[in-house]
Order: sequence, then C-alpha cells, then structure tokens
Amino acid sequence: MLDGSATSVLESVRLLGFLQIDPISTVAPPQYLVPFSRLGPYDRAELDRLLWEEKRLFEWNAFVYPIEDLPLIQARMRNRRSARGTEFLKANARFKRYVLRELESHGPLLSRELRDLSVTQWSPDSRWWGTRNVAVMLGVLHSRGLVAVAGRRNGQRLWDLAARWYPETETVPLRKAERLLAEKRRRAEGVWLERGEWRAHPDLVDGPVPDRVTVLSPFDRLVYDRERAEALWDFRYRLEMYVPKAKREYGYYVLPVLHGDRIVGRVEPVFDRKARELRVLGAWGDTSRLDEALADLGRWLGADTITGWTSRPERSTKARSRIPPPAR
Repeated sequence: MLDGSATSVLESVRLLGFLQIDPISTVAPPQYLVPFSRLGPYDRAELDRLLWEEKRLFEWNAFVYPIEDLPLIQARMRNRRSARGTEFLKANARFKRYVLRELESHGPLLSRELRDLSVTQWSPDSRWWGTRNVAVMLGVLHSRGLVAVAGRRNGQRLWDLAARWYPETETVPLRKAERLLAEKRRRAEGVWLERGEWRAHPDLVDGPVPDRVTVLSPFDRLVYDRERAEALWDFRYRLEMYVPKAKREYGYYVLPVLHGDRIVGRVEPVFDRKARELRVLGAWGDTSRLDEALADLGRWLGADTITGWTSRPERSTKARSRIPPPAR
C-alpha cells in the first residue's frame, strides 16, 4: 500500500487495520499523516467524514478502526468490564448514572459540559489526573463500551451513548475476536518474526515496487515496532520527544524517509501554520530525493514555502523555496 496503490482513506485504514490517534501536531497528527504516506496529498476532511458523518470508521481508546471490526472490538469492551476501574464505578454509581442520563437527554456533549459528582478519585494517588474525574468517568465508560466518541468540537471529543452511536452488531466471543484481530495484524504487517524465522503473509504480492519517495509518521505501523524496523532495514529509529535536548541523537520529532521499499534516511520538519511555512531543522542519510517528499508534504499541509533545506550543497542551509505545483 505504500507503493502508491492505495486509493482512499477507507481502503488505507482497512488494510492497515487501524490508525493511532495522538494530539502531537509538529507536522500533522498521526491519524492524518499515516494516510498521507500512502495517498500523497489528500483531503483531510475525508477522515472526518468517514468517522462522524458516514460512520464507516469509529474511534475507541485512541485508535480508529473500520466499522466492520466493531464486533471484534466490542468483545474487548465487554472484557474490560471486569478490569481496573470497577471500584471507581462502584463508589461513584450516582455519578455514573448522572453522566449516562445527561448524555441520553442532551448528548453529544463535551466533558466540560458535565458536572463532577464524584465522591472518590480514580485511585488513592490521582495526582496525574488532578480533579479531572469527569474525564476519568468518561474514559472508563468508553473503554467498557457504554459511551462512544461521536465527534469533535474544536479538537475536543464529543461523547454520546454507545447504544445510540454504534450500529447493532453480532456478538463475537473474545477468543475468536482476538484470533481474527491477530490475523488482520499479521496481514497488515506483511512480514513478521515467528520463532526466530521471518514469515511472509500469503496475500503478499512479490512484484516490483514503484520508484516513490515519502515520509512516515513516527506512529506508522511500518516503523512502530522499532526492533522489527531495525531487523528488516538496518534502520535504528527512536522517537526522542521525551529525551532531553542535549541527549538527542537527531531531533524532537523526526520522520523516516521511505524510498521504494527501503527506509533510507530521516528528516525533522516543523510546520508553522500561521506563516504557512514548512521548516526543516535537519536531515540525515540518503536525502537525494528528499525535495520530492517535502514538496508533497508541504502541498498537503498548505505550506507556501519550505525553509532550511536544499539538495544543492553549494547553497546555504538557510535556503527558502516556493513549493512547486504537483507533477502532471
């Protein structure tokens, strides 16, 4: 699918299995950047339409799944009902009833539109959460399949009753659901290590890979398993966001560069939305085709210029270039 053959966001999510959601938008949030790596410049509103209007995708626990996987994920939801959080719900039964009643009467709602009626916190040591007990309650109910994310308002989640938001589905036993999800994951990975041997999924097509270059999100499943990426491509990749600046080997938010079927380098871009400028703070490895990848990325982000990068060594790294129109 990274060969440029993907044709839509929906197809991409189905083949990947899921998208991971993260608010980090140094370049773009990963749930949008991962499809870009497969589709090139696409309309980001397509993902939102599929989630909130057409309901062909759904969000659960910071992941986006195809709606046909809902019965499998609901098996996980049911399993969560005997997991951590039970004591919190028991102690805050009145609070739980209030939240569900408000959503039934007035939903979808933002968490700040609900009152905190809790009598106990999530745990004796809840310093990380502070007084965010409404968010805790919604999170517990969401993980157990009682409430659902039904949209977003200014980036904030809108909550509704799961029974009203999700379509009716069949009931799948947990063991069967986990087996089917594992099979989907193996198909998405294509190649995986099992008992010391590399195995390829039988659906893989062994053919030529188009001469295409793009950048990958740090959350892309192609590189998310860092040890797998190192074993397959001899590419050691670590996200250094939480590493002190003085100890970083490369940079804060560095993207791998994919050329054909090889990961050949890395680049650290930052998108300045106000200035409509894509700034390159550093690039490493084979950067011979990086101009193409950055131009595609810049066009998709809506940047007018790229600064800090040029493939011509005689020019200053302070270079500034207009983004060319796409090739016809």
